Amino acid sequence: MARQRKPQDVSVLHGHHVVTGQELRATFEANRNADDTARVRRRVLHGIVLVLLIGLIAAGIITALAIINGKFSIPTAEPAPKAAAACPSATFDYTPNEQVNLNVYNSTSRPGLARTAADEFLARKFVVGAVANTEAGYRGVAAVISGAAGQSAAFTVQRNLPGSDYFQDGRQDGSVDVILSQDYRSLAPPELVDQTPGTLSCPRESRRVADDDLWPVMPSAAPGS
Repeated sequence: MARQRKPQDVSVLHGHHVVTGQELRATFEANRNADDTARVRRRVLHGIVLVLLIGLIAAGIITALAIINGKFSIPTAEPAPKAAAACPSATFDYTPNEQVNLNVYNSTSRPGLARTAADEFLARKFVVGAVANTEAGYRGVAAVISGAAGQSAAFTVQRNLPGSDYFQDGRQDGSVDVILSQDYRSLAPPELVDQTPGTLSCPRESRRVADDDLWPVMPSAAPGS
C-alpha cells in the first residue's frame, strides 16, 4: 500500500517564509498609518506656530497703536539724582569753647596722647567727656566727627586743630568726637586760633570716594588714654 504524503506547506519554500499578498497589504497599511500620524503631527505643530506668530503680530500692532494714541508709554531711564555733597557748605560762626562738648580718642600707638590733648582742650574751657584709645581706619592729623546738630561746634574744634578733616555721622546731639591720628602733633596756639566765620574743612572729595582709609571707624573706646 502506498504511503500517503503529508500536504506541503506552501508558506515555506526551501526553509524560508513566503510572504503572502495579505501580509504585504498589512505591512503597507501600517506604514501608511504611520506616515499619516506623522503628517498630522506636523500639521498640528505648524498650526500652533502659525497661531503664535499671528498673536505676536497682533500684539505688536495693538501696542504700536496704543503708543501712537498716547494710551501707553514706554518708561525712559531717568538721570540718577546728583549725589549730595559729602562736606557741608554752610558758613559757621565760631562757637564759644565752653559750649562745645567733645570726646577725645587716640588711634595711634603713642601712649597718653588722648589724655594730653584732652587736657589742652580743658585748658581752653572745652567740655571734655570720654578720653580713651580707639582703632580707626583714618590716616591724617585728626578726624573731627559730629552729627548735623554739632557742625558749628565741630567748626570751632577744627579752628583749634589745624589740618583735621571733618566727617558727619548720624548722631542727633551736638557732641563732637576727635580721633587723633599719626600726623597729629599739637593744637594751634590759643592766640593764633582764627575765630572769624568760616566753613568746615573736609578731605578732598576725590580722596573721600577713592580712599576708604580716609573714612574713620566710629569710636569703640578701650580703657586708658
